[in-house]
Parts: sequence; structure tokens; C-alpha cells
Amino acid sequence: MDFALTDEQRMLEETLTRLVADQVSPEQRRALLEAPSHAASPLWRTFAELGLLHMPFSEDVGGLGGDGTDLMIIMQALGRGLVPEAYLFGLVMPGQLLALCGSPAQQARWLAPLLEGEHQLALAWQEHAARYDAFDISTHARQHNGQWLLNGRKDVVMNLANAAATLVTAQLPNGQLGVFIVPADAQGVSQRTYCTMDDQPAGDLMLDDVALPLEHCLSEDAGEALAEVLALGRAALCADAIGAMETACDQTLAYLKERKQFGLPLATFQALQHRMVDMHLHLEQSRSMAILAATSLSLPAQERDAKLAAAKAYCGESARFIAEQAIQLHGGMGMTEECYVAHYAKHLVMFDHYLGDSDFHLETLSEQLDAA
Repeated sequence: MDFALTDEQRMLEETLTRLVADQVSPEQRRALLEAPSHAASPLWRTFAELGLLHMPFSEDVGGLGGDGTDLMIIMQALGRGLVPEAYLFGLVMPGQLLALCGSPAQQARWLAPLLEGEHQLALAWQEHAARYDAFDISTHARQHNGQWLLNGRKDVVMNLANAAATLVTAQLPNGQLGVFIVPADAQGVSQRTYCTMDDQPAGDLMLDDVALPLEHCLSEDAGEALAEVLALGRAALCADAIGAMETACDQTLAYLKERKQFGLPLATFQALQHRMVDMHLHLEQSRSMAILAATSLSLPAQERDAKLAAAKAYCGESARFIAEQAIQLHGGMGMTEECYVAHYAKHLVMFDHYLGDSDFHLETLSEQLDAA
């Protein structure tokens, strides 16, 4: 099978590489993290101008019709630069759910401004007691006096503080899974926001008799659509991790070539050379799994989910291994904020926990193999 990029994809990769290098230096990244969350950053507006916000969506909803490989190219570039913008959690995942389930009116109200960079959204699917199971949830919704009433709590909602509205999953009285558009200023909504270990904005969302108009129900049977969106998110995360692993390996090798001990560069010591080889082996094997994930999105659901579970599990283990090796090979300075590889290490450790950790996906894969 030919995995070579097309001319257009190579151009996309080169453009993103230059953009990230120019606008996301360590100092610029810190400024982006510290900027107020209520307005789009200059970098996000640049994404909109370049069409990157339209890229992952089909032409039917105003996108550019990009496929899994296009999204992989984008996410790898963002991962290499540790770009703090919520491209996946604030755009791709909630936007794709709107594209799959939303009516034309809902898409015009929420999806079109999203693609133009006018606002961001969030997707609330995770609950504390359900671990990573998106369908074992206690948040529930029912109709009352011509409205929907939502009650429950969602945990670790990525990009919650920056979202104009949050897409919330809830169990309906008939047992189906519903998805609702909950504006940030809706009555009965409260938030507890924080940042994850790798500086990503997140929060817990509490819903206390939140009354929504009927047209704020995105779908009353969203199980298959949600599974598709989570699959897309896992494939994108694998690509993001590949970019971060690449840079962590490059920075570690550069440090070993520069740092000297006993009058010789550390890179000349055979034991450390072996550890660098192990890091690159994990990187290249993970790259193959990320390609598998990106090219499996159009497969039937069961086959798609099995391949994505395998890819996410392997990439999660590799990400943790590379993070640990990068820190150890840098020595004590690898634990400091001033050493930039520490930020990549934190990002790689947290990658394993987003959208299901390695243990969860290995268990999922084992269950599918037993049932086969």
C-alpha cells in the first residue's frame, strides 16, 4: 500500500510546519496560554484564514472534505509545536457531531460560526463513575412542559471555559442516548474550570434542571454518531502524539550531542545510544499505528473500533516510554519548567488518558477478540 502524501498534502504539511515554527515558540506558547479565553487568539484567526478550521469537515456542511490523512497531518504539526489551541476538542469533535446529527438550522446557528472561527464549542461525554465508557452515564434528560430538562454532571470537559456552548450527552427515558446543545449562559449550568497537567483548559459541568427548548436537542439516538466522533478523536490524538514524540526525541538527541561528561559528548556513550534507539523504535512503530488509525476511520464500526483501540493503546504506552526516557536522559534539569522537553513529557503522559487510556483500550480490544 502506498502511504506517500499527495502534492496538496505535502503543501499542507510544509505550510503548517512554517506556521508553527513562526508563531508557537516557547515564549509565544506561554503567551497563548496566559491570554484571556473569551476571544479568539491571533493564531486561531490565522487557522480560519488558511482554511484549517474547514479542512476536517465534509463539503456538505461547508468544509473542505479532508480525510483522516489530512487530519493526521494537521495534528502531527500541532503536536510537534505543542500548539495550545483546542483544535481537536474545541473544533473537530463537537463540530463533527453537529455535522452528523444537526439539522440545517442547528448547523447554521452553531457549526457555520465554528468553521469561521467566530466561536468554539466543547463536547461533554465523560463521567466520573463511568471511567471512559461514553454510554454508561447517569446524566439524564426528559421532556417537561414543552422543554427538555437536563440533570447530571460531566467531568473533564475539554475546552469548557472557552466554549460558547457544550454538546452534552444524556440518557433519555426510552434508554436511547441523546445529545443536547447547552449554551454557556443557560440557567442551571455551573462550571468548575481548571487546567490539566499539560496546560489544556478543562472543567467539570454541573446541570441542575437545565431547561432547553426542544430545538436544542441535537439527536435522540446519537449512539452511532458519538462512537464515530470518539473514533475520529482517538485517531487525531495518535497523530498529535506522534508529533510530540518526534520533537521529544529530537530535543533529547540534541542535548546528548551538546552535553559533555569526562570530556566527551554524552551521545558517544553506547548505553545512551541504545536508549535513543529504543526511543526511535517506539516512535516509528507508533507512527505505523497512527497511520493505521487514520486510514481505518471509514471501515465498518466494529473493525474501525478494534484498530483504533489497538493504535491508541500502543501509542499510549510508547508516549509514556518516550516521555520517561527523555526526562531521564536530560537528568535533573529535565524536570524543570525551563527545560522545554518537560512540557512535551507532560503532554505525552496526559495523551494516554485522553479518550481512554491504554488499559481501557486493551480491555476493549480483548473483549472484541473474545466475542469474535
